[in-house]
Amino acid sequence: MKPPIDILKAARSFRYAGVGIYNLFRFENNARIHLLACLLVIIAGVFFKITSSEWAIIIIQVALVWSAEAFNTAIEKLADLVSPDYHPVIKVVKDTAAAGVLMLAISAVLVGGIVFLPKLAALTGW
Repeated sequence: MKPPIDILKAARSFRYAGVGIYNLFRFENNARIHLLACLLVIIAGVFFKITSSEWAIIIIQVALVWSAEAFNTAIEKLADLVSPDYHPVIKVVKDTAAAGVLMLAISAVLVGGIVFLPKLAALTGW
């Protein structure tokens, strides 16, 4: 009888995902920019002592941006493999995937503003 969960298969899947995360931050400049922004947000969150709810919202935003960056990178790599030469449709695909990351990054900045600007204003007396 086959067990309900194949632990070894699951462990391999986690390892492959870990390699993907490593490669994302090792080779993709924009992912490193997002990582730096994340570190700054964590520092700000600790400094301003944001609430559990605010942490949850910030963590969701960070995860969404990183996930979008991973999907964008995967789409770009696949597009480059399928069509190494310039193709107008591939350009649209890549630009659209990048637009998805940009939209989420803008959303994350807006959420960061909602969370941190009132705290910064209170600190500086604005």
